[in-house]
Amino acid sequence: MSKGDETRRAILTEATAVAARVGLTGMTIGQLAAHTGMSKSGLYAHFASKEALQIEILRHTRERFVDQVVRPALQAPRGVARLRVLFDSWVTWSEAMEEGGCLFVAASSELDDQPGPVRDALVRDERDWLEMIATVAGTAVSEGEFRDDLDLEQFAYELHALTLAHQHASRLLRDPHALDRVHRAFESLITHAGQPA
Repeated sequence: MSKGDETRRAILTEATAVAARVGLTGMTIGQLAAHTGMSKSGLYAHFASKEALQIEILRHTRERFVDQVVRPALQAPRGVARLRVLFDSWVTWSEAMEEGGCLFVAASSELDDQPGPVRDALVRDERDWLEMIATVAGTAVSEGEFRDDLDLEQFAYELHALTLAHQHASRLLRDPHALDRVHRAFESLITHAGQPA
């Protein structure tokens, strides 16, 4: 990795942390300059605009998400075992966020009514995540662990809903039982999707 690439990665890591605290739209180049010790013109040399920086923050976060959540799941055996790793890795991802929680969740509320390239990038990421959940659930169907008529899109919707509810309960409500509740809800979802006894 070149020095320029290392600098860019360091900027994105810091920018992601700032965006988690103040939001993608709330973050300014001036704030980022203060946090990185770089000049505004130095930052603009790496990112042509604030919008370009926001899109790169989402891309950077997606890469980390794939490394920490998706790849571990793909290494697990197909079926429910893979789905469990995917879910557990997501919970670990969510719990590890110190300030602001999951950037994707925060940005979803922030950008839902703001059309443009940043929202479009986030929508692609969210659709890819739902497709990933549905695909992994589909392996449980093909392995005979889930029933053949399972609506995979509905399953993905419900699992995604659990992750959003967990973020809300743990971060906003500070529910001390949030972790237990999301695991119980996941087990209920798995049971409902399973083959009839």
